[in-house]
Amino acid sequence: MRKPWMVGVAGAVLSALLLGGCGDPQSTPDEAPPAPSAPDTSPTTRQRAATAPPDTPAAKPVPKVLYLGDSIATENQKVLGELLKDELDARYTAVPYSGTTPCDYLEGTADRSLVPAADKAAALVRRLRPDYVVLQFWGNAWDYTPCMDGVTYGEDRAEYFSRYTAAAERLTDQIAGAGGTRRPTIVWVLQGPDPMTPDRVRRVNALYEKQAGASGDLVADAGKAVSPASGRYTWAQYLPCTPYERAHGGYCTQPERGRTALHHDQDLLHFCLAPTTSKPRPCPVRSPGVTRMAREITRTIAEARS
Repeated sequence: MRKPWMVGVAGAVLSALLLGGCGDPQSTPDEAPPAPSAPDTSPTTRQRAATAPPDTPAAKPVPKVLYLGDSIATENQKVLGELLKDELDARYTAVPYSGTTPCDYLEGTADRSLVPAADKAAALVRRLRPDYVVLQFWGNAWDYTPCMDGVTYGEDRAEYFSRYTAAAERLTDQIAGAGGTRRPTIVWVLQGPDPMTPDRVRRVNALYEKQAGASGDLVADAGKAVSPASGRYTWAQYLPCTPYERAHGGYCTQPERGRTALHHDQDLLHFCLAPTTSKPRPCPVRSPGVTRMAREITRTIAEARS
């Protein structure tokens, strides 16, 4: 028998899942136009080039990053794009859809998917040629995602994980195939604690880590950044402020208590401190949980490029 508080929590989480979601995808142009031919260099310029130190390192090309995922990716998309631009000068495209799982981004599922054919992962990879594809999926456990065919964590856990594993493998293969000789690196984002079914997220994250290891890809443990130091899978609404949050105004929401809010009182799943709305959108207010996760994703990509 469910206790009243459990029903209230379940209702809040389900409501957040149904209402919270993606805003209009924020995309950069598919490809920049070709640069005009440079004029002939002057004798002075040629002389400077001839006398430059031979070991001067060439600048790395800016990375192109594609961000796909569900409602958590939706609320993160603007902050992540700003961090990637500021720290890596990245070209960035975000195409999240609320309520999705990896199977929604598979080609061949447009007729029973929340993602249209033009925005499937492989189609976007062929068009945008990204260097990194960041995948952020909380692991939708409800029954409204069409490509899951009604399979939920609550009713058939073995089938749920079987389908989830198969979709992760197929999605990896489709992204790799679409990239061809320029295969992008996939970054699987590990999720934060689940207030309702903590073991589910633990197993979903293990699945991501196994898939990344098998295909030579990366994981970004963004979920650890929103977990207590004493328990990686212990849910908490408030955590101690980090040095970054104390140094940047508005991020340490309760400085007198040395802690900051990660979740809105009426939304135990998402990390945006603004109330959810019927229209999916990027988070419109400064939210420490969103920033913590986006910083970890950015750090992972930066480290991979170093």
